[in-house]
Amino acid sequence: MIWLTLRQFRVQAAAVFGGLAVLGVFLAATGPGLADDYGRGLASCTAQHNCDQFGSRFFSEHWGNYGVLVAIIIALPGLIGVFWGAPLITRELETGTHRLVWNQSITRTRWLAVKLGLVGLSAMVAAGIAVLALSWWADPLDKAGVSEQPRITPLLFGAHGVVPIGYAGLAFVLGVTAGVLTRRTLPAMAITLAVFAAVQVVTPLWIRPHLVPPKSATVTITQQNLSQMTLDNGADVMEVQTSAAPGAWTIENRTVDASGHEAALPPSLMNGACAPAPPEAGHEPPPGPPEKCFTEIARLGFKQKVVYQPADRFWLLQWAETGLFAVLALGLSGLCFYWTRRRLS
Repeated sequence: MIWLTLRQFRVQAAAVFGGLAVLGVFLAATGPGLADDYGRGLASCTAQHNCDQFGSRFFSEHWGNYGVLVAIIIALPGLIGVFWGAPLITRELETGTHRLVWNQSITRTRWLAVKLGLVGLSAMVAAGIAVLALSWWADPLDKAGVSEQPRITPLLFGAHGVVPIGYAGLAFVLGVTAGVLTRRTLPAMAITLAVFAAVQVVTPLWIRPHLVPPKSATVTITQQNLSQMTLDNGADVMEVQTSAAPGAWTIENRTVDASGHEAALPPSLMNGACAPAPPEAGHEPPPGPPEKCFTEIARLGFKQKVVYQPADRFWLLQWAETGLFAVLALGLSGLCFYWTRRRLS
């Protein structure tokens, strides 16, 4: 049974692992140079005592390649679900070859268990190899981008740690389940793609932020923690955002008044205390609003409420989300076994 499953699975496996081999060659060829560039740049700015902008600049320069690689890792589980999971059972149901196996003293439970176990393990191994390779390559960028794009933020979280392995396992079992229920390959592939895409959207928006209760802080708006100040002419309000802890994932960032209720800064501040200072002759204008802007904001009683997940919860959130996916995958596997024993013929 194991040999038969491997024989049926060899084409899909060769495609994915071949693609991973190509990815590995690219990462191995460019990774050492990336690390050297980061090391030299960090040493240079440290010697000059001027590393304030180095990390953001280095991250921005290499974001093009990094973004493509992150997209590949995030897409990999979905591809596994569509092309490994969905056809795994439907291919045999459509051709009728499953009856030949069942008539040779192999039970339905064993037949499905071997397929789920062998191919499912391969799916998680493929995801694990991909994420390990990316983590090695991107280590300098993760260090440089700790203030620009921390790895705990939704854009990078799903391409690091153990979550991609959980995603791959869930996507694969989801594809198998869709195939068992529909008994047709193309509908199963379409359902798998749609449902798994929804999972990847819903999870970071509404589930992940609450897997562990987030922290919150109400802080005074200062020059040091201000990250954004804009004037919305359409709504006639001035909006600000402040930074949370270094490397944190900011979930909510809103201004509150002295009573703690959500509020907006009056737009008159932009033309008054927060108006840019005029440049002095021969000098660049000072960056950001003048100090009197923050004094006036504090006098009016405005503060900023920030809800966030700190950077040190990265692995806690990783394991919590992976555990959730494992439970869902086990539940879907149970449904597959029930349906195969009772409903398939």
